[in-house]
Amino acid sequence: MILSRLSKASSNCRRFARVQRFALPEKFHSSPTYHSFFLNSILAGKPTLPAAVFHQRRPFHESQTSIPPQKSPPITELSLYQPPTTGLISYLPRSWIPYAELIRLDKPAGTYYLFFPCLFSTLLAASYTHAPLLAVFETSALFLTGALIMRGAGCTINDLWDRNLDPHVSRTKLRPIARRAVTPFQALTFTSFQLLAGLGLLVQLPTSCLYHGIPSLLLVATYPLAKRVTHYPQFVLGLTFSWGAFMGFPALGVDLLSDPTARKAVAALYTSCVSWTVLYDMIYAHMDVKDDAKAGIKSIALRHEKETKAVLSGLAVAQTGFLAAAGMALGAGPVFFVGSCGSAAATLGLMIWKVRLKEISNCWWWFKYGAWFTGGGISAGLFAEYLAQGNQRKDEVTVPPSA
Repeated sequence: MILSRLSKASSNCRRFARVQRFALPEKFHSSPTYHSFFLNSILAGKPTLPAAVFHQRRPFHESQTSIPPQKSPPITELSLYQPPTTGLISYLPRSWIPYAELIRLDKPAGTYYLFFPCLFSTLLAASYTHAPLLAVFETSALFLTGALIMRGAGCTINDLWDRNLDPHVSRTKLRPIARRAVTPFQALTFTSFQLLAGLGLLVQLPTSCLYHGIPSLLLVATYPLAKRVTHYPQFVLGLTFSWGAFMGFPALGVDLLSDPTARKAVAALYTSCVSWTVLYDMIYAHMDVKDDAKAGIKSIALRHEKETKAVLSGLAVAQTGFLAAAGMALGAGPVFFVGSCGSAAATLGLMIWKVRLKEISNCWWWFKYGAWFTGGGISAGLFAEYLAQGNQRKDEVTVPPSA
């Protein structure tokens, strides 16, 4: 009787296993679990598989005599990411880190490059309008804060556009959106707050700055598309990053629409800054030449890879020449031409001569510190010119006219 019921239970077990499309491991037949299973079957009159069997089940068509070894999970990009342990970002709460990385808070060179055209314009306008020193510092501080905010917004927009391209480029595959630490919706929400903060800062300046500043948002939003349709996205970036050249004069009360002298100076300064932007970003683009070619991303570095230094030299000549034209339009003195134009020519020439375009680390070094070499030199020359003109005006006031 018992043997008959055991045989029936065994038959029911195997029939149930086939229906469920899994096979019982061979070692299961000799285990205590196996005997417990049959006792339950005898009492219940139907097979009741223990939970342990479900964890061991496998397709019935596979061999019932061996269990294939479990493979280790593949290494993903997320598993390669390590939160920063040094620098400003490392002190932030963990949930803030992806957003700080999204705005490149740990890589401020881009903020400086966005700020310098604003500073150049402000210092040129200060010499032209004889603005007080305090007003110059206050305006420059507002522009620096705005550069930090708007550069962050631009980076977020760029990463949103490139979220399907960044995973294919070594330098960008661990960016927050690319590694899915920030969702596109979260990034859009974050961008909205950044743009609102930028607007709040812009309204602290004269109203005319609002009219001059808002059109730049179109360039900020569309720049990432340029790398998909042209080999010269750096030119579009130059139009975007150099927009600050328009802002300094209206910030100090100069109406560009009614002042042709200031308008000529601003046009020359803007062209100079565009040339400078294309130059340094061409060096920056050389860090991604191999990955860009594989991913189908266009850049000036790919288009002119064999004659890069010749193109850089031409851009340096244009940058220095148009900077000099801006000074000539306003009647700048020798301090400007020696300090600003001379330092620009010297630092750009040194960078073009020394940069090793095949070495990623060397390209990054010159991009990172070139902002201070060239931008700092031009700013120092402009500030010296502002001080020199101020002293000259004092002398004109203190010296009485001849009888």
